[in-house]
Amino acid sequence: MRIANLHHFTEHHRYYIFRGFSLSPLDEHMLSHVYQPMIGASAISLYRLLYHHVAEGRTGYSSLEQQRKLLLGLGLDMNERGRKRLIADASRLEAVGLLQTSRLFVPDNDDFVYEYELIAPLSPDEFFRNQHLALLLTDKVGKYAVIALRESFAAKEPDELAQVKLERENISVPFYELFRLNAHAYDSELEQALAEVAPDRQGAAPPPLATAGIAYGDIIMRFPRNSANRRYVERMRTDADMLAQVNYVAYKYSLDAADLCRLLDEDGMFDANGALLVDELQMKANQLYRQDRKREEERERYLARTQGRGEAEAGSSDQAPEEFPVMAEHYLPVPAQLAGRCDIHQYNMLMRNEPHTRFIQRFFPGAVPEWLDRVFERIDLNYRLPAPVINVLIHYVIGMNDAQRVTRAFIDAVAANMLVKRIDTFEKAVGYVREQIGLEAEKERQQTAAKTGAAGRSRASRSGRNGGTGSRKPAIPIVQDTGDTASISPERLEELRKLARKLDGQS
Repeated sequence: MRIANLHHFTEHHRYYIFRGFSLSPLDEHMLSHVYQPMIGASAISLYRLLYHHVAEGRTGYSSLEQQRKLLLGLGLDMNERGRKRLIADASRLEAVGLLQTSRLFVPDNDDFVYEYELIAPLSPDEFFRNQHLALLLTDKVGKYAVIALRESFAAKEPDELAQVKLERENISVPFYELFRLNAHAYDSELEQALAEVAPDRQGAAPPPLATAGIAYGDIIMRFPRNSANRRYVERMRTDADMLAQVNYVAYKYSLDAADLCRLLDEDGMFDANGALLVDELQMKANQLYRQDRKREEERERYLARTQGRGEAEAGSSDQAPEEFPVMAEHYLPVPAQLAGRCDIHQYNMLMRNEPHTRFIQRFFPGAVPEWLDRVFERIDLNYRLPAPVINVLIHYVIGMNDAQRVTRAFIDAVAANMLVKRIDTFEKAVGYVREQIGLEAEKERQQTAAKTGAAGRSRASRSGRNGGTGSRKPAIPIVQDTGDTASISPERLEELRKLARKLDGQS
């Protein structure tokens, strides 16, 4: 229960209960031995108190009461602490799937009314198949207690039958073999009266999924009769959710009934129980969608080339197309590839008025690479960018003299960015290019400053480790040659010679 302000949840606010079930002894056993260890006795006490607001043996709504009845029934104080305890117990019930709380705004008295919808406990099989609930119970009571609880809910099969694999034959009698209904006795007034007296739930219904509008009859009429998946597809006649899911996938990927049948006929679309694998269907539909889109783009480019040649031949004798001037403030510099071949005015006039197929040829001494020609052809025919904008794009990715820019991914990214920013004129494209150049220069300055700072910090760190000097080697004093040599007397020199001869004789 999410309550942002405790003044919106007081003992004076009114509430009512709705439940559409009645507790069985097995449900009581589940509440006492499974749910209570997980969420506590106080939360289970709140659940039982809410349950008995509707008379036993009946379903539907309780009367409107003030929440002081809940607080008094649980022994809680009429203060903030008691309300927080009630919110905590209700939140635990909601977390394990026993309660759903809604807040209704009543415009007459400008206040809230709370609805507590009780939900029946899960059966033992359903509970222990629910992984997060089973893990929570294991954390609370331990592994061996969980095993013992699971065994306590079911009576064992006789050993004589459990040890032998027997063939099972269904000999049950279906409804229509035993009973015959009078189709003419259908009473519309009875149906209407039964619908009117049934409990009407006013809960917020989930928004309907977008649909392609493909009816079950359109699918089953086109589906192969000998297909292994036909028996699963026939379930859509009574399974509205499955039909809605396949219609949503068809709407998402623009599939018609024939394409949808072809996908549903493939292996792996249904599991062993006949449930539709929506993720697998979406993956196959996405592949089909991408193939169709690629073929459509190629078809458009082929038709445009064919029509372009026909128009060129038919209009070869017509007058030249109109030239648009370029203001000086919108000039872009001449790239290095075209330096000396034209001045800045001629270059910008070419970029403003020439088709991209001719403009791009000026950057290459020979033929334009085929992959590059296809990229700009797709931008022209599929993205529908104007020719001056494509020429500015060519100037940006080819004329800026940066080899790293001439990649398919970079060109597509820039073209997509232009489409998103609604760049549809030559002037807007020039402004976009100048903005990008400024951003790149600023980024480069930041990277240079970061490198310079890192180098300075590294030098300072080394200097600190060496006691303030710039070298790691200790300072060793060097003996200087002063050039002064003391003279030796002849007597002293003779003594040294005798000593040397004496040492030679000993050796």
